[in-house]
Amino acid sequence: MPDPSEERIQRGLEQFAKMAGRERAEELQSTWREISPSFESFVLGVLAGEVWPRQELDPRTRSLVTVAGLAALGRPRALTLNIEMALGNGATREEIRETMLQMAFYAGFPTAWEGLQAADEVFRKLDEADATDGQA
Repeated sequence: MPDPSEERIQRGLEQFAKMAGRERAEELQSTWREISPSFESFVLGVLAGEVWPRQELDPRTRSLVTVAGLAALGRPRALTLNIEMALGNGATREEIRETMLQMAFYAGFPTAWEGLQAADEVFRKLDEADATDGQA
């Protein structure tokens, strides 16, 4: 019989793969496991395996709320990852920009500016990847 915690982690990895893509999800899992298996277990087993699949908020809304919170807290690495995932969850670039604009009034203009820059960096990388894929 499989370990229930391993099942939860696998369910969380599947959820993460839906949001970030399989390759990115496995890359993150490997990093978390290397740094702290307990952190991997919490992120994949609880956050991705239990919180993200909840039905009370759709994934797009949950992503925009997460992006707003991370921007307000000034967490650039997590913000960048979650902007990528927000796009994967159906948020548009304009909705992400508008989320940052909204944060200007609740978390400060410097926070909004940092968030807009993070979003722009994500968008640029995606555009570059798309251009490279289009040339292949």
